[in-house]
Amino acid sequence: MALKAQVIYDFTAEPGNNELTVKEGETITITNQNIGGGWIEAQNSRGEVGLVPEDYIELGKQFPAFQGAATTTPTPSVGNVASSDLAFFDAYAPASTPATNQASNGNDPWSVWNADPSGGSNNNWASNPEGTQTGKTAADPWSSVSQGHPQAYQGPDIYPYPYLIDYTGAEDDEWDDEWDDMKSTGGYAESESGESGAMQRGGAHASMKIKFPGFSKSGPELYLLCKQIAKGKDKLPIYIGEVGPVWSYPEPQLDCVVADPKKGSKMYGLKSYIEYQITPSNTNRTVNHRYKHFDWLYERLLDKFGSAIPIPSLPDKQVTGRFDEEFIKMRMERLQGWMTRMCRHPIVSSSEVFQLFLTYKDEKDWKMGKRKAEKDETVGVMIFTTIEPEAPDLDPTEVEQKCEQFSRFTKAMDDGVKEILTVGNEHWKRCTGPLPKEYQRIGKAFQNLSSVFTSSGYQGESTLTDAMTAAGKTYEEIAQLVAEQPRKDLHFLMETNNEYKGLLGCFPDTIGVHKAAIDKWKEADKLVATSKITPQDKGTMAKRVSTMSYSLQAEMNHFHSNRIYDYNRVMQLYLEEQVKFYETIAAKLRQAHGQFTTM
Repeated sequence: MALKAQVIYDFTAEPGNNELTVKEGETITITNQNIGGGWIEAQNSRGEVGLVPEDYIELGKQFPAFQGAATTTPTPSVGNVASSDLAFFDAYAPASTPATNQASNGNDPWSVWNADPSGGSNNNWASNPEGTQTGKTAADPWSSVSQGHPQAYQGPDIYPYPYLIDYTGAEDDEWDDEWDDMKSTGGYAESESGESGAMQRGGAHASMKIKFPGFSKSGPELYLLCKQIAKGKDKLPIYIGEVGPVWSYPEPQLDCVVADPKKGSKMYGLKSYIEYQITPSNTNRTVNHRYKHFDWLYERLLDKFGSAIPIPSLPDKQVTGRFDEEFIKMRMERLQGWMTRMCRHPIVSSSEVFQLFLTYKDEKDWKMGKRKAEKDETVGVMIFTTIEPEAPDLDPTEVEQKCEQFSRFTKAMDDGVKEILTVGNEHWKRCTGPLPKEYQRIGKAFQNLSSVFTSSGYQGESTLTDAMTAAGKTYEEIAQLVAEQPRKDLHFLMETNNEYKGLLGCFPDTIGVHKAAIDKWKEADKLVATSKITPQDKGTMAKRVSTMSYSLQAEMNHFHSNRIYDYNRVMQLYLEEQVKFYETIAAKLRQAHGQFTTM
């Protein structure tokens, strides 16, 4: 029985990666469904065999082969191992469970921010802030737009316009896991905390999951009404500084370098991946990680700290071109930015899971540390049980005012950042498109006129024609400078704002936790009246709401401190490069000007 499948999306094979290029509407024959990791092996009508993502095809019916015909397709081998022998990998493949969008605003206390007549559909960098040229709507905490298939968003080449398209897509080789513990039934070992569900993602379905900023969805009442706080936890102190509540900052501040990306392979060379070297400042010893390990760290940090600390998403995955040199460079740059921001945070950087990521000694140490992190019960709102403000309790009314103030600021800054991204994208496209062509046309026109002057035969013409030709070439050189300039200055301004866009997108959820806690406290009198809680419980709730408020204020003060540093730095760099750019153009124009003489 030959199993046929209909291709529902175009897929372009990566050279040297044992993949098969297929086109939408094409019928292919499945030769091996047991590859795992969201891939199948298939043969096209030309007899070519290779790997295809499962989500790019729709399985059809089995058709009996005619007697006497070649009823079996020769099984390609890798080295000395036949592909059919690789079926044991299927036990290690994640179960294909469709991911669900968990960013619904149905119960979001800040859903008023989503009051957009477009329903969020206009929120793309092509027409509105942070959209893409291809019309992809970016993940936005104030909208819940469904995500289509990643192949639909490939659009034009992203270079030299790296801000015109999101790097989203199914990169299944990131999800198979040689180091992760597996259940006997196959698939990822499930986190016993049961909060994030991150380790239950499956195959290509999983890698297409939209990563909205968020937090573990346990309600604040889990913390507010907790009868007894567990003892022996590492405490997170909050002090009152010059600017108000602040976290305790370690000395010296942790830093790390992400560098030296190398291509590796697995499954006997069937699949490839990129591995990065990370060198932390506290050990100066290099550790190696793939993107999926960064993703695991993100999920753990989000699960543990997301209710109190905004954890921005990682740079997205890529369907095609993921081994392209420019893409690898940009991903490494963005991973460096993400790691730097995590290193700067005193709570995140000193956490056990983050230190594991940076300092594990060997594979055994990594596996044991991962297992311990996935069993951590101090996640979601229970992180507040570890926070100890060294200050008097706040009045809940004051807490509510702080929440409103922070929400207004973060929403206003989010709008401002998106405006810069929109204007920057338009300027980038103009600098690398129409504007250089205008300078080239000016230069060509000067040189054409110089040729006309030369044809006059007049004896005293050479000085003028040489100067005209030189002026034309000067404008051609300026055209080249204009086209190259965005990479030297605008790139860094855009990257900083893109990073802050992701960070700001986390605040609605973080602030929403505090808002929900205040709402629960407001119900305390009714709960006391109905004997559901005691007056002592009400007092405990007020004290814990105060603790949550101190953590929010400490986090906002941390955010403001970083914001002031980051924008001072990036604006200085941008303006310094702009000054150099215009000084270079001015020098070229002065040189051209000096070649003309007055009679």
